[in-house]
Amino acid sequence: MIAFIFPGQGSQYVGMGVDVAEQYPEAAAVIEQADAVLGMKLSLLMREGPAEELMATEVAQPALLTHSVAVLRVLQGQGLQPDVVAGHSLGEYSALVAADALDFESALQLVRRRGELMAEDGRRVGGTMAAIIGLERETVEAVVEEAGGGQVLVAANYNCPGQVVISGTVSAVEQACELAKQRGAKGSIALKVSGAFHSPLMRGTAQRFGEYLHGAGISDARVPIVSNVDATARSDASGITQALARQIDHGIYWEESVHRMIDMGSEVFVEVGPKRVLTKMMDKIDDTVEAMDTSGVQAIEQVLAKLA
Repeated sequence: MIAFIFPGQGSQYVGMGVDVAEQYPEAAAVIEQADAVLGMKLSLLMREGPAEELMATEVAQPALLTHSVAVLRVLQGQGLQPDVVAGHSLGEYSALVAADALDFESALQLVRRRGELMAEDGRRVGGTMAAIIGLERETVEAVVEEAGGGQVLVAANYNCPGQVVISGTVSAVEQACELAKQRGAKGSIALKVSGAFHSPLMRGTAQRFGEYLHGAGISDARVPIVSNVDATARSDASGITQALARQIDHGIYWEESVHRMIDMGSEVFVEVGPKRVLTKMMDKIDDTVEAMDTSGVQAIEQVLAKLA
């Protein structure tokens, strides 16, 4: 049983998708389609930057979706299809496309609006995120409770053993990072984001985007989608839509989502998109299953040689 997993914001980089588009016409067609749908030269930003513009939430989100779908079309063109899909935060929209629950054009419009709303709320209310490395989740939760001090601060992303992302006001996140270090954390990494995603500070975005989602034309999925907000496998359009609406201001349970796919019978996980962020996490979540990435042409060819 094959699971396709899709990375979220943070995996973007200048030069993303260049080699894939040059090698595979179907990938180039996806990137060209994104330019046309969005009415902007997304392909140019992906290829040449500047990095500051590509990193902006409202650009990074459609860029990551486009890259993932470009690679997806290459895999599908060789007959490789998933039995179950999941995505990390934003990556869930790529998963929807892979499961035929949403067409690419609609997904592009959704993630552009999602990115715009998240960026707007980030500018309006502030906030930030940081990854705490090397602590048990219970210890991170205790740190969050102690450091909050009446400010907004939550454990936002349970990525893998030893990596929990926190989200909240800037001062609360900074205080929590310092406290985590005192409790034995190996370190903390400030994330390059425009707001406190997956926290109550994003509640306004969640409400506005939820209304937008319900008119997006999401349909029943061809294969199950494991929603990262609660690690539940879904195929019905209504349930998928409700989970997506909750995702913006609620936590991401990625470690549990992977375990759910393993419990469903997944033996091979293919990360579809740039970099190897989720593939690296797999080693810490469960090293008995195989994880492969598609971060470049060579990696894609290896996946196709083994699975297609």
